[in-house]
Amino acid sequence: MSNACIFLFTIVDGVFVGRGVGSDALGAVNIAMPVVMIATAINMLTSIGGCAIAAIRLGQNDKEGANQAFLHSLTANVVLAAIITLVCTLLTEPLSKFLGADAFYLPMAKEYVFWWGLFAIPSALSVNFQFFCRNDGSPALVAAATVISTVLNIFLDWLFVFPMQMGIMGAAIATGISQTVSWLVVAMHFILHKGDLRIRPYKPQMGMFGQIIFFGLPEMIAQFATPVTTICLNTVIVAHLGEVAVNAFAVISYVASLAISVFAGAAEGLQPLFGQTYGAKEEKDMKWYFRSGMLISFVGSIVIVGLCIFFGRPICSLFGADAETLEYTLYYLPQYAWAFVVVGLNTMISAYLYSTERSGYAIPLNICRALVFNTLIIRGLPALVGESIIWYTYGIAEGAVLILAVILLKISERNGIVFKNQQY
Repeated sequence: MSNACIFLFTIVDGVFVGRGVGSDALGAVNIAMPVVMIATAINMLTSIGGCAIAAIRLGQNDKEGANQAFLHSLTANVVLAAIITLVCTLLTEPLSKFLGADAFYLPMAKEYVFWWGLFAIPSALSVNFQFFCRNDGSPALVAAATVISTVLNIFLDWLFVFPMQMGIMGAAIATGISQTVSWLVVAMHFILHKGDLRIRPYKPQMGMFGQIIFFGLPEMIAQFATPVTTICLNTVIVAHLGEVAVNAFAVISYVASLAISVFAGAAEGLQPLFGQTYGAKEEKDMKWYFRSGMLISFVGSIVIVGLCIFFGRPICSLFGADAETLEYTLYYLPQYAWAFVVVGLNTMISAYLYSTERSGYAIPLNICRALVFNTLIIRGLPALVGESIIWYTYGIAEGAVLILAVILLKISERNGIVFKNQQY
């Protein structure tokens, strides 16, 4: 739920910014949003990497090995988050321009990037602690932290954007405070020694950092898919369709965030089960969890696409778009939303591969997903076919990824599941 929590905060920000500040501000926040997504991807590098190792160790009843993975992951997480804070606060303008902000959107995008960046460390700690808390036997506490922080974020967004008239800055600060509270709630698991993992002094080992990076790299690369897609589409839309389309894409992006939060939540929930059954060499259970995850992703995506088609107007109206932006959004949302079916399946296959020591397959899959297929297809097809294809390109790119994912999955299991006995 940690990754899903990030998306929920994003959606809540979008609702209040759209209604309280306007469609242009919503477009600016969407331009700045890849910063949040990239930071989340970097958090996943250390959090997922450490959790994958810890889950396998716990499956083998190696509690000390699991704790070492936790401590190394936590250290790397804090260091990288500190770097993100420095970049967001000291290089705000060049960063915002790189994201695609033109002269009109630049001041608003800069404001969101700066204030969000101040809270990068507690945000990263929230993600890290939620992953390990769930692996350490307290999923209910993670769920409670998510609910508490989301409700708080809704209240603070309302307070800062409407009564206090703090605009985009208020939305960013509300998110930062809420993520800080989420971290503090989950931290009680470790402070009260509720599980096997402990925060204590340790001797850093470069080999462990390397293993964490290797296990976390597939998911980090996968997380780059959304910001890279957003940057590519923003660039193409600005060039071909204009400001109304940019604002419409902002609304569509928030709807997509809701869908992605469902897929990410399902994959995160199954990740420790994949790892622990793999560590215990329980192949039958492991494959059952995978089939269940694929079914959940497929059915969930069909439901979400149906909601977008039949209830698009009330959903999109939540974000306070003006009449012109709303009609534009409703026309193009179905052309974009069909992609959710394949996005959910790709997310689950990737989680299954990296959680079961098949990063050698997960890494090339996610490189193609995050950097190759979406960039080539989103930028290339409109140049070849015309602007009418723009809203379909996301789904076409994810469809190509799904074909590759199935091929790599079949290759990885051509001789059955290989259970390794490597120590970390």
